Amino acid sequence: MAACLLAQQYVGAGACGRCHNSIASSQEKSGHARALAPADARADWEFGSGTHAKTWVKQLDEKHYLELPQSWFRQTNRMGLTPGHTTQDGVRYRVFDPGAQILRCFSCHSTGGPAVREGGKIHPHENGVRCESCHGPGAAHVKAGGGKYNIENPGQYQATAINEQCGNCHRQPGADARWDDPWNVRHQPVYLAESACFLKSGGKLSCLSCHQPHQALSRDRGAYAAVCASCHAQVQHRVKVSGDCIGCHMPAVAASPDLSFTNHWIGIYSAGPKLRPRQ
Repeated sequence: MAACLLAQQYVGAGACGRCHNSIASSQEKSGHARALAPADARADWEFGSGTHAKTWVKQLDEKHYLELPQSWFRQTNRMGLTPGHTTQDGVRYRVFDPGAQILRCFSCHSTGGPAVREGGKIHPHENGVRCESCHGPGAAHVKAGGGKYNIENPGQYQATAINEQCGNCHRQPGADARWDDPWNVRHQPVYLAESACFLKSGGKLSCLSCHQPHQALSRDRGAYAAVCASCHAQVQHRVKVSGDCIGCHMPAVAASPDLSFTNHWIGIYSAGPKLRPRQ
């Protein structure tokens, strides 16, 4: 009953867009908004925006779902073994497993929380990570005709709170990251929280310092360098550099032959696997 009542408090991005049209339209084009979609004949659901990869999931019966063993990877434009899989059998999940693994997958790739209906079918409230994933249920905000007191605004949060909110899906700071495993570099809040830049920023450096939540992920490395320069304007390098702060201080790490992620543990790196900075 409580879950049903909570679901009724979510109004969907369409309702948000009636007053915030430009923001909602921009966010609709982001990778977050495309994080989950109905699949083609091969499966029931397609997970991932395609920014890095796409993985497919299908229902086997009323109690089980199967994550397919082959995913598509943008970096290499090919199909390959789904991350975490060791065979071509796929990974089987129970709908009501104590760990609720498959439901947690849907929760992070959709908005408003999934429901399990007749026949064990999982129904997301809204596909993709949309407005209310970050701003909270919007029914009271809509009913009041707007206003800032009945909706969440992460832009007003402290940096640690912003990173924790992003960490609800991208992993919480302080989680056991197993620093020597390249696959864990994808946990951006975990790694950012270890950075001297974050720890010494006085609560100013957060995910939102570099990433615009209502827009597609920027590939403008110069814009990221400008954020660095806002604190490090007078930095002196011992060697000639190109001005690309990200390439040196947030290096790309190959998590697999098909996937690379930017290391958010900002620092000075030596030659090697680029997993932990030397300084």
